Amino acid sequence: MKTVAVVPVFNHGGTVGGVVCALHGHGLPVILVDDGSDAVTARVLDALASGPSGLPVVLLRHPENRGKGAAVLAGFRHAHELGASHALQVDADGQHDLEAVPRFLIVSARHPDAVVAGCPQYDASVPKGRKYARYITHAWVWINTLSRRIVDSMCGFRLYPLAAVMPLLPALAHARRMDFDTEILVRLDWEGVPVINLPVAVSYPRGGISHFRPLRDNLRISAMHARLFFGMLSRLPRLVSRHFRTVN
Repeated sequence: MKTVAVVPVFNHGGTVGGVVCALHGHGLPVILVDDGSDAVTARVLDALASGPSGLPVVLLRHPENRGKGAAVLAGFRHAHELGASHALQVDADGQHDLEAVPRFLIVSARHPDAVVAGCPQYDASVPKGRKYARYITHAWVWINTLSRRIVDSMCGFRLYPLAAVMPLLPALAHARRMDFDTEILVRLDWEGVPVINLPVAVSYPRGGISHFRPLRDNLRISAMHARLFFGMLSRLPRLVSRHFRTVN
């Protein structure tokens, strides 16, 4: 296995350096995808990419903001071109406890064909509205997969087998923003890719940056759930058969 970290960045100049340092501490090369960040963050990313390090930092740039999903997929394509077998997706905002990285790598080494998906364990810093609103998406994901194989589809900390991801890229043409994390995981489950849920501590740093826009992103997420629901209906016989095979 060859695993690289893919980190989408949009105006996270104050936190991305710590994320890169933590990933290097766990022996991972890093692909940073600058998704149209401001000048301050751009300078931070330039310094990270050009600074001396025992592990490489590759910097990709979008001239304007295209969305988290677009940034992650650009990172996946580049990781695949570099010959990586797996990509560890990590958000740049510092919310995730990166001390969990070795556990992700160990589980992936044991189950190389599986997605290892972070399952958030929140501390008291999480906004209650955002925490409980996630359950609407959880319920739709359980409907659209006819299962509870995916415990949390919204966490941006997960390790993917690129051999399973690359054929799905055309189907993810619409998942360019906050709908990406959920849609890719549901589509991988539809293809029979195992999902291993791994608990990970999540905190919201004081003064942290959120790019979630309630009206725009909730409309986009609603459209995604509708798209996946009709996709589920077309796959219903196969999903029902899979459900009963699992039960029996």
